[in-house]
Amino acid sequence: MFEDYFRQYALLIIFAAAAVTVPVGMMLMSYMAQFVKVRPSRPTAVKESAYEGGMPPFSSRPARFNFRYYYYALLFIVFDVETIFLFPWAVKYGVMTRQFGFAALTAVLIFLIVVTLAYAYAWRKRALEWVTNE
Repeated sequence: MFEDYFRQYALLIIFAAAAVTVPVGMMLMSYMAQFVKVRPSRPTAVKESAYEGGMPPFSSRPARFNFRYYYYALLFIVFDVETIFLFPWAVKYGVMTRQFGFAALTAVLIFLIVVTLAYAYAWRKRALEWVTNE
C-alpha cells in the first residue's frame, strides 16, 4: 500500500523534473548555439526595445493601444479551447461509440455548430479584419 503511494509521488517528481529540465535545456542549447554561429547574436536598440500589440516602438510617448488586438486574442482562445475539446474526443471516439452510440457524435456536432456560428458572427461583424475602412 505504501509502495504504491510513494510510486505516485515518484512519478510526480519525474514529471516535475522533466518540466524543469526540458525548457532550461532548450534555453541552454539556444545560448550555446550562438558560439557555434548557428544563432548569431547581433543586438541593436530596436531589437532590444519593447514590442507589444502591433504598435511600433519608435515614438517618444506611448501610442494608443489598438483594441482589435484583444479580438484576435479572444478568438484565438475560443478556437484553442475548441481544439482542446476535440482532440481527446477524436482519440476516444472508438471507445465512446460502443458505450454511447451516436449521442457522443451528436454532442460534438452541436459543439462544432455553436463554435462555427460564433466564428461566422465574428466574420460578419468584421472583427477579423485588422484594417477597416471607417
